[in-house]
Amino acid sequence: MKAVDWQRIRAEFPILSRTVNGKPLVYLDTANTAQKPNAVIDAVDDFYRNHNANVSRAVHQLGAEATEAYEGARKAIARFFNVHPVDLVLTSGTTQSLNLAAYAFALPRLQPGDVILVSRMEHHANFVPWQLIAERCGARIEPVEITPEGEIDLPALKAQMKAPVRILALTHVSNVLGTVNPIERICAWARKAGITTVIDGSQAAPHRPVDIPSLGCDFYAFTGHKLCGPTGTGGLWAKREHWHSMPPFFGGGEMIREVRFEKTTFNDPPHKFEAGTPNIAGFVGLGAAVDYLDAIGMAAIESREQTLLAYAGERLRTVDGLRIIGTAAEKAAVVSFLVDGAHAHDLATLLDLEGIAVRSGHHCAHPLMQYYGVPATCRASFAFYNTEAEIDALVAGIGKVRRMLG
Repeated sequence: MKAVDWQRIRAEFPILSRTVNGKPLVYLDTANTAQKPNAVIDAVDDFYRNHNANVSRAVHQLGAEATEAYEGARKAIARFFNVHPVDLVLTSGTTQSLNLAAYAFALPRLQPGDVILVSRMEHHANFVPWQLIAERCGARIEPVEITPEGEIDLPALKAQMKAPVRILALTHVSNVLGTVNPIERICAWARKAGITTVIDGSQAAPHRPVDIPSLGCDFYAFTGHKLCGPTGTGGLWAKREHWHSMPPFFGGGEMIREVRFEKTTFNDPPHKFEAGTPNIAGFVGLGAAVDYLDAIGMAAIESREQTLLAYAGERLRTVDGLRIIGTAAEKAAVVSFLVDGAHAHDLATLLDLEGIAVRSGHHCAHPLMQYYGVPATCRASFAFYNTEAEIDALVAGIGKVRRMLG
């Protein structure tokens, strides 16, 4: 693995040099959204300044340039995940991707009495769509439970994998706990049982190498803004046979081949599932983002973030009255915690006065909060552009809040 100058990398993120409340910004909320490097900002700016037009069908030069840029981004994203571009549908983000899988793939296939397995640690985006389609078709949701450490209860899950289970919805990495789930092993069990796997990769793709074919899943969803790309971008990869068997989810625009009153014929995937005007500039930015991450190296990024995670765990465990929620053996760089005598929202608000940005709340994971018996946690999430000094600032800030609250 090549040596990386992390200070130089950090300097490429302009927002990290600003102040908040008169203090240097300490941004520890990357699990919510990643900050953007100059390469991404410049790519979006260049598109709007020099190439802006709508994609497809235009015969003029700008239209050709916009289409080339948009489809070039699809190719870059596909390379990032080691998949073929035709198997990658571009969406507004993971939420749209998971709804697409639920409504266009699962809903037409599910029958009354069928079971959808959904893990206790899922983000609501990989929970609510399954509830909605279950209500429509008579299927039912069954939880995949976790251990107190925040890991999937693997023996229990394996025992659940039998008829009438048809779908397994599972996150690759928990947005609350940082738990890294053994997706390859779980998907192998699911294939043997004839169960379709829908994986939420939002928190995995930005922080570790993800080779989708090696995972063995049926669907893999991701979002662009956590990958240092613009908001309103993301995608859904699926096995090719699934795309060709699925009806369209939205209608209009590029997803059609010919429209007649008698019958409309549809485009081939992936365009069959990309109705309407796409976020062209956003995907140009996301293409630049994955190229930027690739140039650093995802293995190097994962290693750096694991170093930060280990340091954060060591420092936070020195704080009296601080409890870490989620202690899985394999974690991404996410730490959820509570501090005695301080509500999570109060703690986050007071830390913000010190320039420290952490997330507080249920993190779109009510069933997980219910499991731990807490209404909310504080969450510090780290990226390769963070530093040990920022973790020290977090610990000092928590200490200051504890003294303030008595």
